[in-house]
Amino acid sequence: MYNLVSFSGIFILMAFAWTISSNRRVINWRVILWGTALQMAFALFIFVVPTGSQIFLILNDAVVKVLDSATAGTRFLFGRLALPPGTKNEFGEDSLGFFLSFQALPTIIFFSSLMAALYYLGIMSRLIKVFSKVFTKLMRISGAESLSVSSNIFVGVEANMTVLPYLNGMTRSELCTILAAGMSTTASSVLALYVFLLHDSFPAIAGHLVSASVLSAIAAIVMSKIIMPETERPETLGTNIEPHYQKESSLMEAIINGSNEGVKMVIGIMALLLAFLGIAALADGIFSGLGLRLNSLTGLGIDWSLKGLLGYFFYPFTLIIGVPYPDAFEISKLIGERTVLTEVKSYQDLAVLLSKNALKEPRSAVLAAYALCGFAHVASLAIFVGGTAALVPKRTKDLSEVGFRALIAATLACLMTAAMAGTFFTESSILLGK
Repeated sequence: MYNLVSFSGIFILMAFAWTISSNRRVINWRVILWGTALQMAFALFIFVVPTGSQIFLILNDAVVKVLDSATAGTRFLFGRLALPPGTKNEFGEDSLGFFLSFQALPTIIFFSSLMAALYYLGIMSRLIKVFSKVFTKLMRISGAESLSVSSNIFVGVEANMTVLPYLNGMTRSELCTILAAGMSTTASSVLALYVFLLHDSFPAIAGHLVSASVLSAIAAIVMSKIIMPETERPETLGTNIEPHYQKESSLMEAIINGSNEGVKMVIGIMALLLAFLGIAALADGIFSGLGLRLNSLTGLGIDWSLKGLLGYFFYPFTLIIGVPYPDAFEISKLIGERTVLTEVKSYQDLAVLLSKNALKEPRSAVLAAYALCGFAHVASLAIFVGGTAALVPKRTKDLSEVGFRALIAATLACLMTAAMAGTFFTESSILLGK
């Protein structure tokens, strides 16, 4: 039954996107049909086809092993502080507990360097071009936005550097698409952080997050083209273009630059968490204080915390994507929390729920992992709009105007990705990671 709910949710989410479209008379059926078909084919291959499941598990194990290698540097620098809970070092000393800043965040620096090395060797460029050609040919979108979307499967805001020569001439619809793709996917370096947070309670999480990033990239194209359909003719429509990439002079230089970028990302994440968690705590205090008074006067049992209020807002969407009713409110609070506190805090809270066995249905954890896998929050709106505007200052006004629509498209894309996963999920699936 829940699989059918998830299947229906795919089309309900697209219908909702159409109701807030900038031009409801223009519907690009080719994008919708091919985008939906590509997602379904990919999800079917991963969840149902035995070969796909085996590839999924191989990929999952590979990511986990690479992540284990990433911890070598943190253990050397931070000693027992870097030991995950329940583990010992070579001297038999126990872990001191979980410390996000000493155990999880440093892995971002390692993965950033690794990705830089793969770019230098040409491996990532080839992968990106494969995805780009598929999107351009089947959905007939512009080569520039297709290349940017494909890059976002693997990297973050820097993905727009690959289409730098074309940014100034992009249509508003193209700008909306590349922003939505950036906010609905997640960078490979940050993906390592989520794996670190969830692997103990959800062993197959790495494969699911890689799968989610691919699905969300396609979903971002669909949702952005519904919310802001193309009414102009893009310069690179239906044309494959080469990535704009400034190659370092050596592999060592690529690794050094990658590590430096990773450090900047870690500092950025820490700053966002410090600021937004503090602001959220202040808002919680205000809302909860007023809510308690209102509850005492009216007899209502409403959760007036910021997380609770956002949970009420996202509750219908959580049911639509096929999260079982007993767990729906808990998952809706995580999705709402992601909107203002970033996905890092939401994945942390999901890990806590799993460690306490607080979720009654296994599919709830899987759908939550997919729904949360993206930078679809207020902070990233500023990062992606500001970062892209820095590359093309002349388009700042257009980027600012389409930014909020792109955030909505990204949020709906993440939900659509979860609905796709829910459509093909079975409790006997090898991908559950039990």
